[in-house]
Amino acid sequence: MTTAAHLAAIDLARSRGFDGGPDFHLLELATSEEFWEDDGTRRPIVEEQYEAERDGLTVLLTGRWGAPTELDLWPVLERSMAGESIPEPWSTLSCHTPDLRLWRVDGRWIGLGVSQWDKELPFQLLAVVTTIDPPH
Repeated sequence: MTTAAHLAAIDLARSRGFDGGPDFHLLELATSEEFWEDDGTRRPIVEEQYEAERDGLTVLLTGRWGAPTELDLWPVLERSMAGESIPEPWSTLSCHTPDLRLWRVDGRWIGLGVSQWDKELPFQLLAVVTTIDPPH
């Protein structure tokens, strides 16, 4: 998917309602290969690529909406593991996405992050659109 396609997917999710479902849209903008057979050399390269792609989208979205805030999701994961009830999509995102670039636009939160569930699994460039406030 190209940068233009990523932006179009985010814009489409922003325009869609949340009828009958959860109050968020989670978009998998790009997914890498898996790393089961990696000798340790490919994974860091792919991670850098995905972070660079996130950063490039961040620059474009900053031009539209201003500078994002950075949401560190590690404390959210710790709170969840300690038994605190964390609303979705934040609870699940905290399990595999260390941080998000986050904007508040027209009553919705839009976030970008790089996800990876485990070191052998693929990286994903994610976007989230939600009306649910992030945990403080």
